[in-house]
Amino acid sequence: MVDFNADEVNALNEQVVTAFRENDGILTEGPFKDSQIVLLHHVGAKSGIERINPLAYTLDGDDVVIIASKGGTPENPAWYHNLVANPKTTIELGPDTINVTAQPLTEGAERDRLFKQMADQYENFWDYQKSTDRTIPVVVLHRD
Repeated sequence: MVDFNADEVNALNEQVVTAFRENDGILTEGPFKDSQIVLLHHVGAKSGIERINPLAYTLDGDDVVIIASKGGTPENPAWYHNLVANPKTTIELGPDTINVTAQPLTEGAERDRLFKQMADQYENFWDYQKSTDRTIPVVVLHRD
């Protein structure tokens, strides 16, 4: 499980978002160097405030697949709850901004297939799943 300090995570996210936008979605340094990153826009379920999170992703056809791991902590990340409440959103993928609808998957063969696809590319997701009792959700972002 990853230990989270909210201020450090927020500062890192801001740096990644800035670097992502300055380089058309390609990160050449830092912890996400050479990773496929998408910027997920989401609206707070309670606050109504728009937020942006950089996340690793894979593609499944035209769909973008992300995982709500939160480093293997016992709870889902806030962005996951926000997408459940407000599934219509946007992502930044490379230089493009795309309207999407989020489909959370919490069980079943499709969730398992997509989790494996992602974890085979980013092995830390296997470790995150092992470190928590919850089944880590997969979220499919369908282009509108």
